Amino acid sequence: MKIVVIGDVGVLDEMVHIGDEAMFEEFVVQARGRGIRNITGISANPGETAARYGIDAIERIGFSGSRDDMVSRMLAVLTDPAHPLAVAIRESDGVVVTGGGNMSSLWPMHIFERATIAAMADRESKPFVVTGQTIGPELTADDAELVAELLGSARFVGLREPASFALCTRLGLTNIVQTIDDASFLAVAPEPTEGYCLVTLANHVGDHDRDTVEPAIARMLDHVATTTGLEVVFSPHFGSLTSDKRGDSLMHERVASHMVAPSREIPATDATASARLARRASLVISSRYHPVVFAVSAGVPTIGIPVDGYTTVKLTGALVNFGQSSIVPAGALDEAAAVVDAVWGDRAGVRERGRAASGDNQVRSDAWWDRVVGALLQ
Repeated sequence: MKIVVIGDVGVLDEMVHIGDEAMFEEFVVQARGRGIRNITGISANPGETAARYGIDAIERIGFSGSRDDMVSRMLAVLTDPAHPLAVAIRESDGVVVTGGGNMSSLWPMHIFERATIAAMADRESKPFVVTGQTIGPELTADDAELVAELLGSARFVGLREPASFALCTRLGLTNIVQTIDDASFLAVAPEPTEGYCLVTLANHVGDHDRDTVEPAIARMLDHVATTTGLEVVFSPHFGSLTSDKRGDSLMHERVASHMVAPSREIPATDATASARLARRASLVISSRYHPVVFAVSAGVPTIGIPVDGYTTVKLTGALVNFGQSSIVPAGALDEAAAVVDAVWGDRAGVRERGRAASGDNQVRSDAWWDRVVGALLQ
């Protein structure tokens, strides 16, 4: 068996995106555990991805420019039988879109890349499966048509939150399945709870005023430290693998400069280490998605800070999948202290409900991976 799989992977300029790597890594783990050994990943940095996961890897197609530019690029690739990706798919036994759940008009290049891959798989009559996706919520009419076509060509599609499932239902898709995030149980193991509040903050604040948002988050974290006695620990999910401050670390540094309570940052390393860090926390606060995914699967009380429609869909979806619902939108940070108090006051109940949901979701997750790999083995 030879499987071609795409996720948004490949460390460039020593900057790692933990969430994207986590979803891809979990696919590799689950596929290998079910007998698939020959995996070719599509990557922004094939050499790095091949070394990281012990697989083969090839360059992604790459889309940029205007919509017309991307349409032309797609047609050119689809009419080139010698394109490396066309060759890889022709020689494969199946094709998977995993991770990088960002089929949105915010990033049309990802839609075009996946649509081209879907068309190649269809042309070669290869089993094609899509897993771990968020769709929209922002989709232009043209992008919605392309998304519906590419998803409609799949054997089935895993959607990781109710909002994406509802959107795809409106698009007329019937091959869709409500799942959880692919990396929910990455390297899962019993973890001791430690006395810290884990915080991950993306540099992106949407349309909100950064000079208002950053001090407000600092006040929220000072309230956490005072009320709970927890140490505030920052953890970048888009961060440098060297010692320089980039990505999420820049946001962490600015927020920390407004805080009264002491804090520290643990540098980014890999997805497994980040998952364990979230699962050991006593409380998690995050504007990024995967710290929430990792935490809720262990029943850790968690608060999301969405900054726009896209992050609202993802964070609320990740929380509700494991019985939680606490968010503080970036435009409502004056309510943060009350939310912190409510979550912390109910922390025992949150853990109990979360662990019960985790048991049910683990069964569902195992069945989902059986179905994904089973489709490829047919």
